[in-house]
Amino acid sequence: MNDMIIKCPACGVKNRIPAARQHLRPKCGRCGHALGGVTGGKVMELDDGSFDRITGSSSLPVLVDFYSPTCGPCRMLAPVIDALARKFEGKAVVAKYDTSRYQAAASRFQIRGVPTLIFIKQGRVVDQVVGAAPQSDIEQRLNRLL
Repeated sequence: MNDMIIKCPACGVKNRIPAARQHLRPKCGRCGHALGGVTGGKVMELDDGSFDRITGSSSLPVLVDFYSPTCGPCRMLAPVIDALARKFEGKAVVAKYDTSRYQAAASRFQIRGVPTLIFIKQGRVVDQVVGAAPQSDIEQRLNRLL
């Protein structure tokens, strides 16, 4: 993740949003106007170091896709996850966690198969889907968390 520079739509000031805080609801440093949609409708990549920080401190619901790049169903689900990130921009954080590179969070949540989707609200797991679910089903689950 990289720091982002976002221009405030109200006063025009450029604001630097650190990578570790892009999941929060940032405000302009000068006028306090909400900068919404900081992730730009993109899926956040999580690792062992950022997983707890992002999922535990987010004021928005978090959808985490536990995946492996070599998994066929995971590759089929990837465009759906990208579409959800765009659709729920500013309403929910959509992230993915590569289980072939990182194992700590996958082990803690007892992820036995991929893809697995975990829905987190206020730092607690509230729902889980194992396998490639249809986009409409995932949207319904996210809407229930809003």
